[in-house]
Amino acid sequence: MEEGKYQKLLTVREVAEVLGVSQVTIRTWDRMGKIRTIRTPGNHRRIPEGELNRLLNPSEEGATV
Repeated sequence: MEEGKYQKLLTVREVAEVLGVSQVTIRTWDRMGKIRTIRTPGNHRRIPEGELNRLLNPSEEGATV
C-alpha cells in the first residue's frame, strides 16, 4: 500500500483469528516489536491492514535470490 494512504485498522481479535494465534500472542508480539500496532485514544491496540499482509506474506519482504 502506498505511503500516505489510509489503511483499515483491525482489532487484535480479528488479526489473531486470521493468523490462527491467540490474542495474547498478538499482544506479546506487540511488546516484542514483532508487529506494529497503533493505539486508540482509549489505549486499545489496532493493527494496520498492511501489517497483517506483511505477516501473511513474509517472503515478499527482503527476499534474497
